[in-house]
Amino acid sequence: MWGKCGDMTVLTIKPTAEDHRIAYLAALAIALMLMEAALPSPLPGVKPGLANIVTLLVLKQYGLRTAFWVAGLRVVAGSILLGSFLTPGFMLSLGGALASLAVLWLARGLPERYFGAVSLSVLAAFAHIAAQLTIVSLWLMPGVNVFYLSPAFAAAAWLFGLSNGLVAAYLLKNPGWGKQQGNGQYESAA
Repeated sequence: MWGKCGDMTVLTIKPTAEDHRIAYLAALAIALMLMEAALPSPLPGVKPGLANIVTLLVLKQYGLRTAFWVAGLRVVAGSILLGSFLTPGFMLSLGGALASLAVLWLARGLPERYFGAVSLSVLAAFAHIAAQLTIVSLWLMPGVNVFYLSPAFAAAAWLFGLSNGLVAAYLLKNPGWGKQQGNGQYESAA
């Protein structure tokens, strides 16, 4: 809505309930990302991907469009807070997030009976690590065969994809996760 303030024209934007939901869920994902950043890593770049639990929950409850917003805000805002915006780490995170979301988009037509939260989480984890290895191979270390590390990274993707999927499946069975309460606040299972 446009309005006048003296000689200046002012644009006033009214946030919707969906805007509030996206902000809340993105903040939750960012908080998990920041907590995870403090964890030691056995291999460079290998983290549990706890924020991906939020992305998967958002995908299952609110759809792909909202999941894209939450993941995008998490990657950008989280990298700014960690001081890694536009660094190679940011590009790896962004590439992994985009690849994961692309796989989740492709998997949207798969039968729910066989492809629930756990299966989707594992698929997304493999897409994430494949994108990151590709970015490293093509951009950060061209000419170096980083794919010989694939077995270790694939094992990590399977383990963390499985565990994150199990957490997401459990939370999806909790009907109150991420729902707006009567007072306009959101509640979470955590």
